[in-house]
Amino acid sequence: MPRAPWRRRRTTDSPRPAGRRWAGPLRRSGTIARQVLWVRAGRRDRGLRTGVDRPLIERRFPKRRYPRYDAEVAAIVPVSPAVAPVPPVDEAAAISIPLLPGARTTARRMKFVLVNGCTLASLTLGMLAIFLAMQGEVRPAALCLIACVAFDGLDGALARRLGVASPFGAQMDSLADMCSFGLAAPVVVYASLAGSVPPAAAAVACALVASCAAIRLARFNVSPKDGRFFCGVPTTMAAAMLALTVAIGLPVSGLVLLGGVALLAFAMVSSFPYAKLARLVKLPPWVWLAPVIGALVDIRLTFALVVVGYLLSGPVLWLRQRRTI
Repeated sequence: MPRAPWRRRRTTDSPRPAGRRWAGPLRRSGTIARQVLWVRAGRRDRGLRTGVDRPLIERRFPKRRYPRYDAEVAAIVPVSPAVAPVPPVDEAAAISIPLLPGARTTARRMKFVLVNGCTLASLTLGMLAIFLAMQGEVRPAALCLIACVAFDGLDGALARRLGVASPFGAQMDSLADMCSFGLAAPVVVYASLAGSVPPAAAAVACALVASCAAIRLARFNVSPKDGRFFCGVPTTMAAAMLALTVAIGLPVSGLVLLGGVALLAFAMVSSFPYAKLARLVKLPPWVWLAPVIGALVDIRLTFALVVVGYLLSGPVLWLRQRRTI
């Protein structure tokens, strides 16, 4: 009796025929390959979208799922090189932060505008000081810097008093301080030193003041606040010292004044603790009596002694804190 044509042969020299269990996978692989080619060639009528390809596969094979194939199709969908892929947008990060937190009433808006108007006034006076210094009028420029210091202290006090303090106001105040005290003050000092010191030395000292002022303001924005002391000489106080020095005209040589400017620049970026103005006001009255009497006798000498004493107070307080630790 002849053997069936598809019975398994016992010999090993003849090839093994492809039975039925290989025919199904071959047909399915051919169908899937054809679908992939359709997607890659872009022969779809409604565009290349994975949401359109899925119903076609499910319609041809309703009882079969091909999650691996679906993932491959989604991965090979071509993207136009002219259009960059759009990253997912975080809805929480896309929400804009209001300039004035809290209730946005008309009264609070007017207070907010008043406080920021003081900041802009300080910035405008700083620009005016630069223009006057470029024309050689150093004393009026120094007076403009003193007015900048007054407006800078006024906007912060008004913001706390009126309850309209905001992160926007803090950043705006920092930028205005950089323009008024970090740029205008060195320009005024450079104009006052013209003719008494080499221009290159004056330029280096003034650039050092501007660089240290930028570092001081950036460090103040990111450092934790101390209610008692400043970490380094504040930029506002340093600009006030420079402006008063130019306004009253200290009778010192240009090289001594140049050294004082460089020392003040390094004091701004130092880690020495300097007392805030609120603590200085609370000093005993007899401490203030000596500067007042000295100002009546010789204001220039008294001012120089007060500045030197304040600059030396930082290292003294630092040494005192080191001994107590």
